Amino acid sequence: MSKKASEGPALTEAVSDEKISISTETVASSEKIAERKTIVYETRADPTVIKVAAEKLKVQLFGRFGFLKPKAGDIQFVSIDKYYEPYMVINGRYFVDYYRKCAYTVNVGKEVQEVILLDHRFDLGQLMDPSAKDHNVIRLEGEERLINEVKASLIVDRFGDDVTLEELPSAPSERHPKKTLRTFGVEQIARDADLDLIRSRIVRRPGNISRLVEELFEVDERAVIYTPRFRVAYRNVRTNEEKAVEFDGVTAQKIQQSKNLNEPLPPPPPP
Repeated sequence: MSKKASEGPALTEAVSDEKISISTETVASSEKIAERKTIVYETRADPTVIKVAAEKLKVQLFGRFGFLKPKAGDIQFVSIDKYYEPYMVINGRYFVDYYRKCAYTVNVGKEVQEVILLDHRFDLGQLMDPSAKDHNVIRLEGEERLINEVKASLIVDRFGDDVTLEELPSAPSERHPKKTLRTFGVEQIARDADLDLIRSRIVRRPGNISRLVEELFEVDERAVIYTPRFRVAYRNVRTNEEKAVEFDGVTAQKIQQSKNLNEPLPPPPPP
């Protein structure tokens, strides 16, 4: 038995009065979405410790080609700012149970005049497949049932890029996270930004659905973790150039080096 696409003219016709009735009614898809938690890590690093660490790196900030470095006295401290960097943690699943149309072809001996299958009578006396040399072909049309399931556990930054567990430190959380965010004027992640992200990753609805049995988009864990950061800025008094170095507020480790202070502190992610 071989399978072909359902498009195109039938190779035989069923002459039985009984026909299979196929319903085109579909069921509505459903969603199960958990409430999102807001977590703010406690700041474990003291600003003074951060500033001392930055002082050790300030000359390197303005070094050129790895060896042309300014004098330490030419590099002046400008400011130290604290902000919070958001990370989204989300676990989700997409499940779809559906039918799609199908057609199977069955080879039949050329001498056969009639075939009865599933209470349908196929008359082969007149209709034949022109491409078949030594046999006739009957075509059985119906539906196939399929199930697709996709799961994902994501940790992403404010740009939607994946983050490893090593990049996200662990720390005790603030008892009043929203109050802390208000105190520092932190604009929070848009309400559905995490849902839109994981939906775009795992929801792939088949385009050949004829009947839908069940469709579910489920998110059983979602949280936004705000981690403290310090940004220490310096100015080269000879060139008036400004640069900054950033530290993790939990581990006090250096994170990245900004090119200049004209770059604003990280904005919230787009809605």
